[in-house]
Amino acid sequence: MDQRRQVTREGLEDIKAELTELVNERRPQIIAAVAEARSHGDLRENAAYDAARHDQMMLERRIQELEDLIRNAEVVETNVNSNVVGLGTTVVVDYDGMDETYTVVGAAEARPALGRISIESPIGRALMGKRVGETAYANTPRGRSALVIKEIVR
Repeated sequence: MDQRRQVTREGLEDIKAELTELVNERRPQIIAAVAEARSHGDLRENAAYDAARHDQMMLERRIQELEDLIRNAEVVETNVNSNVVGLGTTVVVDYDGMDETYTVVGAAEARPALGRISIESPIGRALMGKRVGETAYANTPRGRSALVIKEIVR
């Protein structure tokens, strides 16, 4: 059974762009690599062929994942005038004495290294519904962390 996945409009567009790139650019490249490796003869001991087929399998799996995400996406509109942290909100917090900027997004579009944290993550859950000046507490792998909301950017 498919499950609805919350995403921001921007996140859905990013997912669609990745799918387009994989289908229109990467897939033809990998098909050509498989054909090239196949032309080298005996497939039983052809490492290049095995590698190309593995790449093809991984690509097709990712394409399927993206198609499923798009099919089950539930776009949640960001309320830019809100003074409460919600899906799509960018927030500046004091996290262990350091200013950190996070954008709270759906799990499918999360990229923690880029400051895009999932609403399903401990920090994302803790921030939801908070206002400037409030403190959110998150149970992280490092223990319980306090995040003071300094600014809601959008």
